[in-house]
Amino acid sequence: MKTVSLKIDDSIFGETEKILSKIKKPRNRYINEAIEYYNRIQKRALLEKKLKTESDLVKADSMDVLKDFEEIDHVG
Repeated sequence: MKTVSLKIDDSIFGETEKILSKIKKPRNRYINEAIEYYNRIQKRALLEKKLKTESDLVKADSMDVLKDFEEIDHVG
């Protein structure tokens, strides 16, 4: 495990402490789970962005191919 020092806004810290007292979970475990959850959200967002970019590239190529087929249909 790595040790990390971080600064947390007072309001976030206070809210976190209230929640922790009710759910009886160690602060360290709670923060680790929160970061893990946020990492999953960010990975999903990055993947979504990558897929959209690739989809846009394929879309342009697909439209060109479709036009080529339409021209073949009109000629034949």
